[in-house]
Amino acid sequence: MTEQLYLPDEEYRREFDARVVEVDESAMTVVLDRTLFYKEGGGQPPDHGGLSWDTGEARVVDVRKDHGEIRHTVEGDLPAEDMTVHGELDWERRHAHMRYHTAQHVVSKVVLDEYGASTAGNQIYDDHARIDFAPADFDESDLRDIEERSNALIDRDIPVAKENRSRAALEAETPDGRTNLDLIPADVDPLRAVAIGDIDVCPCGGTHVDSLGELGDLEIVERTSKGADTERIEFILHEK
Repeated sequence: MTEQLYLPDEEYRREFDARVVEVDESAMTVVLDRTLFYKEGGGQPPDHGGLSWDTGEARVVDVRKDHGEIRHTVEGDLPAEDMTVHGELDWERRHAHMRYHTAQHVVSKVVLDEYGASTAGNQIYDDHARIDFAPADFDESDLRDIEERSNALIDRDIPVAKENRSRAALEAETPDGRTNLDLIPADVDPLRAVAIGDIDVCPCGGTHVDSLGELGDLEIVERTSKGADTERIEFILHEK
């Protein structure tokens, strides 16, 4: 099983060395014994970046989990098995995903607290993010209220902690409606928790910033009805 080096709180690391465990020439994939690359999942796209070694280099263009192994799809050369390679992240892409994923947690908690709507789905990108809420029926004043409350939290520059906690402890701490803990297999224990001060806590395997001040200004740019009692909010982040 591939060791995920960014867990629980090493998202700011940009480079690493690893041993090649498996190479699939037909699929152009490489499995390493350890990696900093985030695999696609939880509404977050994969990291991109590069691998290099003495005799070649390759661009990492996709990362996915497959039966416990993390497979890096590459363009360029292929290393040999048991070779040591050096990995380097596309930092701008990684940091953008960190900012938008943490911002998604902020907005989700604001909406849960103020409107009683749970997050039914989300997708982040490097330049915007969207969240589906249910049950919800927002109007324009609601959107401005959500935006203002989210930015008020961001302006406080609240620290974001990432750590492994026992499943029982995290289940007790996570508010009802904040996440679908029942969808996480029962044998996964401990769970990786992401806590925004004493404002919010929930299980999450994604990458996050260390403090809300890194998010900048949040602007809600679109609301879409996605069916009965489900509303989609799209937002962007502006650098301060």
